[in-house]
Amino acid sequence: GARAVLAAVADEVAKKQLYHVTVMQSGCIGICPFEPVVEVFSPEGQKTTYVHMTAEKAAHMVESHLKNGSVVTEYTIEANP
Repeated sequence: GARAVLAAVADEVAKKQLYHVTVMQSGCIGICPFEPVVEVFSPEGQKTTYVHMTAEKAAHMVESHLKNGSVVTEYTIEANP
């Protein structure tokens, strides 16, 4: 699932022409039971961690968070203990 999520995020970022966004792949960040994980860092360094991501959730997250600045709270690690 992680590759599909990575591809979905990259495709949505390109489609929406979010040139200020960098998409990078990483390895496991130590929360494997929550994979696939997407971390978003704001320009100020604030981190939002999205968990149990799918391609569909990733597309919604890009539109809501990366494009419009609104965190999708129900997808975050805080909402999925």
